[in-house]
Amino acid sequence: MKTDCAAQETYEISPRFRKLIEERIERLEQDAARDEADVARLDDIEHIRRQLRLVAVERAEALRMRLFLDRSRTRERTLFDR
Repeated sequence: MKTDCAAQETYEISPRFRKLIEERIERLEQDAARDEADVARLDDIEHIRRQLRLVAVERAEALRMRLFLDRSRTRERTLFDR
């Protein structure tokens, strides 16, 4: 039987990795907003469905990354993080 121990696990990440993840989240959210706006210009229902699915996947990935960051703590900077 699975427990939710994995959900409580904390990760330690470098400041540089955190910044990369934050930048990726921002790009995913911007792409989702742009892709959602593009739906208004589409005529084909199948194309609209695929576009909306793309938006959902982009937002889900951004959320997954945000949850990861919420469970992470950033370690102190080292010589390797510069």
